[in-house]
Amino acid sequence: MDTLYIVMPAYNEAENIRAVVEQWYPKLEDASDRSRLVVADSGSTDRTREILKEMRAGGFTKLEALDTGCQYHGPKLIALYDYAIRSGADYVFQTDSDGQTDPDEFDAFWKRRRRYAAIFGYRKERGDGQDRAFVERVVCLLVRGFFGVKVPDANAPFRLMRADRLKEYLCRLPSDYHIPNIMITTYFAYYKEKIAFRQISFKPRKKGVNSMNLSKIVRTGWIALGDFARFKKEMSER
Repeated sequence: MDTLYIVMPAYNEAENIRAVVEQWYPKLEDASDRSRLVVADSGSTDRTREILKEMRAGGFTKLEALDTGCQYHGPKLIALYDYAIRSGADYVFQTDSDGQTDPDEFDAFWKRRRRYAAIFGYRKERGDGQDRAFVERVVCLLVRGFFGVKVPDANAPFRLMRADRLKEYLCRLPSDYHIPNIMITTYFAYYKEKIAFRQISFKPRKKGVNSMNLSKIVRTGWIALGDFARFKKEMSER
């Protein structure tokens, strides 16, 4: 059986983390016994880590907490991906720990895993506001302008990737890069990997506070313009 690592970055998600783990944990049942659900919660100042420890001690033996040494979302993702690859995952699935994605929609991804190098979620409708939907549209336009690839959603936190193909592209990103999912999607599309986009639902956050407000997103996006130019140059030289 294939080994699946479900990975989630978390930051002060004490209000959500128990329910989210309970919902996603059963998805490991259709994969090998070596499969794991790994949460990176470095920097949390609430009870996120304590809750994870309680759950593991209470029977969630395939649940792991990863200390990345950084509170930021992007570096946590990179550390999670690297950990899953080094741990022997065949497939890596990433989602967030805030409860906005639907575990029931994972099954269609998993059933199709061997047809594709990666399957990415596509949020046609978003429950987190028009501002964020607008930002995503701008990101997709920038990706098309810089790299010549057209994708409907570059940053969705709902993606199933073959670990060997993810490894090929992860090593090109600095360990502290803030928007790795955008570039990973871009790499898969640019190098013409066999990929698919499937529409997913994306619910409003019910509890907790999103650590990425609009002003932070805009600042990150501005910095990303320089990064895109550098990545494009590197990709052209390969």
